[in-house]
Amino acid sequence: MKIVIPDDYPVVMAASAAYQRFASAHDVSWYGTLPGPDLVNRIAEAEIVVNIRSSTRFGEDVFASCPRLRLLSIWGTGTDNVDLEAARRHGVTVTNTPGVAAISIAEHCLMLTLAVARNILTTDASVRRGEWVKGNMVQLAGKTLGIIGLGAIGSRFARLGAAIGMNVLAWTLHPDPSRGYPQTPLETLLGESDVVSLHLRLSDQTKGFLGKSHFALMKPTAIFINTARGPLVEEAALIDALSSRRIAGAGLDVFDVEPLPAGHPVTRLDNVVLTPHNAGITPETLESGLALSLDNVTAFLAGKPQHVV
Repeated sequence: MKIVIPDDYPVVMAASAAYQRFASAHDVSWYGTLPGPDLVNRIAEAEIVVNIRSSTRFGEDVFASCPRLRLLSIWGTGTDNVDLEAARRHGVTVTNTPGVAAISIAEHCLMLTLAVARNILTTDASVRRGEWVKGNMVQLAGKTLGIIGLGAIGSRFARLGAAIGMNVLAWTLHPDPSRGYPQTPLETLLGESDVVSLHLRLSDQTKGFLGKSHFALMKPTAIFINTARGPLVEEAALIDALSSRRIAGAGLDVFDVEPLPAGHPVTRLDNVVLTPHNAGITPETLESGLALSLDNVTAFLAGKPQHVV
C-alpha cells in the first residue's frame, strides 16, 4: 500500500530508529515540511497516512479528495484535528498512540506546578540582577490537587501529587472507581483545590469547558495547570483571572493559537510559566510514540487494527 507521512516538521519521525526499520520494509513517501494547502496533493494517492502534527487537519474535504485512503495513523492521543464522522463516512480507520506520553506530561505538570508555586521565574531573574529576595513561595505538601480528567495523564499526575504529600480530588467525564479516586463534584473540586490541573480531550463537548464562572469558584491562592489543549479553556476568562489576581498563577503548555502570536497578553503576565506545547516531547516518549504509530500501520496491514479511535 502507498504510505505517506505528509508533515514531519520539525523532523522527529525520520530521525527515529523505529522509522528506519519501518522504511526499510515499506515504500514510504516522506515530507519534511508542513503541507499547508498542499496536503491533498501530498496524500491524494495514499492508502495510509501517518500524521505527525496536530496542525494538519483532516476534514470532509480532505477525505472526499482522497478516495483511496484507508488508514490515518496519528502520532499522539488528540484527534481534534480530525473529523471522525467524516472519516467514518469515507471508510477510513483512525488510530492513535494512547498513554505513551503520560509519564512525560505528568512530570511536566509537576514541574509547572512547582515553578509557579516556588515563583521560580521571577526569583531567578531577581538573583541575576544581584538581588537576594527570599520568601514568596508556596509549599505543596498538605495542599489539595484537583484533577479534571482521569485518563492516563491525569491519573499519573494524581499519583505524583500524592507522592509529594498532596491530597487529591478528581472529577472526570467517565467515572471509573478502579482508578482509585472517588468522583468529586466539579464545583467542589474547584472551590477546594490549591492546584487545578486540566486533562480532558478536546471535543465539541469539552471546547470552552472552563470559563469565567469556574475561575470565580477557585481560591485566590490557586494555581491552574493546562497541558491538554488551549481551547478547553475560555482564554479571555483565564487571562482576566490571572491579571486581576483572581487566581494566583498558572502553568500553561497549550494555547488557543500556537505558536503564541507576538505580544499575546499571556506573555505579559508575571504570574504565569509558559512552555511551547512540549510537555510530551522527551527522547523516550518520542521514540515510543513514533514506534507505536508505525506499529499501528503494521497491525492494520496484518488485518488486526489496534488503538482505533
